Amino acid sequence: MSTKAGSIPPGEALLIHSLVTPAEQGIASRVLARTAGGNLTLFAFDAGQELSELTAPFDAMVLVLEGTLILTIGGAAVRAAPGTIVRMPAHVPHAVEAPEAARMLLIMLRDTAGNPVTGQSAGAGPAPHSPPP
Repeated sequence: MSTKAGSIPPGEALLIHSLVTPAEQGIASRVLARTAGGNLTLFAFDAGQELSELTAPFDAMVLVLEGTLILTIGGAAVRAAPGTIVRMPAHVPHAVEAPEAARMLLIMLRDTAGNPVTGQSAGAGPAPHSPPP
């Protein structure tokens, strides 16, 4: 069975470590899935590496798998450890810094209908109450 370019094979349990090889004094990445609705990209950072500030037209989620990352979102620093997920909203400048070797999964969410991604689908009812950020 063939796979789409930039995706992993279906129906296989794959080790995260085998999907991207960290680059010494660099950042390595691999697109695991690419659809009209968004991309799923695995990143491996060497200690001291960073992604410069940028702004995206859609929401993105960072799921930290290993190490610690400092995400700067709209000028505010957020420390993220393994097992944590952080939402980076559309049109808000953000950057990623790895003070130690780290791996993260970046989930980019595109709304193919052109609406902002809010995490709530139509007809789902009110979102659960959560404290302000």
